[in-house]
Amino acid sequence: MNFFKHLKTVTRHRRAVRKLCFKCGLIRQGLMHDLSKFSRAEFRAGVKYYQGNRSPQAKEREELGFSAAWLHHKGRNKHHFEYWTDSGAGGIRPVEMPKKYFAEMVCDRIAASKVYKGKEYNEGCPLEYFLSRKDSAVMHPKTAENLEYFLTMLKNEGEDKTLKALKKFVKM
Repeated sequence: MNFFKHLKTVTRHRRAVRKLCFKCGLIRQGLMHDLSKFSRAEFRAGVKYYQGNRSPQAKEREELGFSAAWLHHKGRNKHHFEYWTDSGAGGIRPVEMPKKYFAEMVCDRIAASKVYKGKEYNEGCPLEYFLSRKDSAVMHPKTAENLEYFLTMLKNEGEDKTLKALKKFVKM
């Protein structure tokens, strides 16, 4: 039963991201978004830890203390800020995200909020989620600043205006 529920959730999410990415001019990224979720490493965990109202990776993390599916996912998908870290003598440090992956991340966050919040979704949900985790995120300061800017725009001015501004941002 969870197999089909998880498949439906992933499909709905990918469809929502694709629609948003297309509006930003990110055709290839919209088509390729989150294909790793269909890999054995990610899909099996998604089925096992499926809940419907939040990421299965959160449940896996609660049970195991880490999420193997998330480690697999973030290492293969450049639209996650966690992908953009490097290590050296000073330890782990964040790297500013390229604009096209940043824009995909914004689309991903909007779509995830829509899918997991359902009827409770409003355009402030992605900002609320970001702010609740901002202090613990290892994110480049410029990436964080831009993300807060666009998610605040989404909340205050709506999706259409935000996606148009995001499209211009990518072309700058």
